[in-house]
Amino acid sequence: MKITVVGAGNVGATLAQRLIEKDFADIALVDVVEGIPQGKALDLRQSANVLGFTHKLIGSNSYEVTAGSDIVVITAGIARKPGMTRDELIGINARIVREVVEKSLAVSSNAVFIIVTNPVDAMTYLALKVSGLPRERIFGLSGVLDGGRLAAFIAEELNVDARDVVPCVMGEHGGSMVVYPRFTTVKGMPLSVLADAAKQQALAERTVNGGAEIVGFLKTGSAFYAPSASVAHMVNAVVNDSGTRMNCAAYLDGEYGLSDVVLGVPVRLGRRGIEEIVELPLNDDELAALKASSEAVRKLIAALNL
Repeated sequence: MKITVVGAGNVGATLAQRLIEKDFADIALVDVVEGIPQGKALDLRQSANVLGFTHKLIGSNSYEVTAGSDIVVITAGIARKPGMTRDELIGINARIVREVVEKSLAVSSNAVFIIVTNPVDAMTYLALKVSGLPRERIFGLSGVLDGGRLAAFIAEELNVDARDVVPCVMGEHGGSMVVYPRFTTVKGMPLSVLADAAKQQALAERTVNGGAEIVGFLKTGSAFYAPSASVAHMVNAVVNDSGTRMNCAAYLDGEYGLSDVVLGVPVRLGRRGIEEIVELPLNDDELAALKASSEAVRKLIAALNL
């Protein structure tokens, strides 16, 4: 098993660390900046004796080292700065993602692609169109991270363990994301039963602004611990062919009455990528919220001028 991580910034390098410590695949860490992937890979290799992992990890500025990858994770791109929206990232990051997909696919034609670069819904759509691959082989980080944030906030609010929360956040990975209290459970009980409408709304709003809240604290950077953990969870499902259900940014072709758009929805991940898109029994209001979110993503996709 071989996994490539493109982008050796905070998210990519931390992801490489999480993956090599799982010791289930060789890792290639690639970045355009000379010395950064090489130095970080060397630093990580020097922990092998202490941690006991046996797989190889290499850092490079060349895609030659990525040849034959089973999974390619794209984290490359500029991060949000204070006051910057995900929408403002689209022009620069679209050029980056297009190039990365083309170069990666040229040497790893059978790979599954996981997109992390923001705005991730639009970047996943772009990667699909550029690659020409079937939709199950390209998907993006969205609901795993957003759900993790929601779970953390619920755990704080209700004084429970975050692991007792099964979150449900769908739609755009951005301002129009939709938190579904009826499908979010705490020890098996729906959040819609455990919290009143005002508290549900407050939790949803904090989740929507979860990334921006961290950017506000850091000033010169954005989140990377939770994002890298979320991607590692997705990679783990693919590597182990587990069929684990989680919410990811996926291309819809009729599901939820939506087509030709990428949105965060529940899927089951396995060795081939998306094994199944799970359709929840949304009521009219819940479905309307998802469709409104899809319109926000369509505006970003239109800006790509594909």
